[in-house]
Amino acid sequence: MGNSEQIVLLVDGAEGLECMGRDYFSICVQIVDFFHAMEHASQTLVALLGNKEHPDYKPRLHQWAKRLLKNGVAKLIAETRQESAGQRWAAAVEKELGYFVRNIERMQYGTFRKAGLFIGSGVIEAGCKTVIGARCKQSGMHWGVPGAQNILALRCIHASRRLPDFWKYWLNTRNARNSQLPAAA
Repeated sequence: MGNSEQIVLLVDGAEGLECMGRDYFSICVQIVDFFHAMEHASQTLVALLGNKEHPDYKPRLHQWAKRLLKNGVAKLIAETRQESAGQRWAAAVEKELGYFVRNIERMQYGTFRKAGLFIGSGVIEAGCKTVIGARCKQSGMHWGVPGAQNILALRCIHASRRLPDFWKYWLNTRNARNSQLPAAA
């Protein structure tokens, strides 16, 4: 990561991850995974409308998605609070809105997309499944931590199309080490 131009943490919105990101990657951009945001939008709408079978549920969920993608999280919070004010379900709605309130800065999806950043972890999860799962989770395989780390490092190098560069580096390093042995004797 030392050579990275920008570090992005794509997280589920948990408070602990936000703090960890701030503590260990102070200059990173933190983004709440859009899929997780939509799960919470669904829960908020259920609290507001009563259930997923309500006729307004699907259209409103679609509207939330569009507005979140246009940096509209703050307005959604305000409008939802206003709509639930004075209703018996206002406390349940407010509890669900807490997720959005805590993550406003990390839900500026329009801005993130304009910057060319991923807002969903699906690509990363698919990459992990392909690179890691395809190698380490085949039937009959049993790995210890050191062996799995070594094979996965090679698998990642191969998947990133850097295997020839790796072998060149490895052989040059090994040759440099071997050429020093006679000089030391």
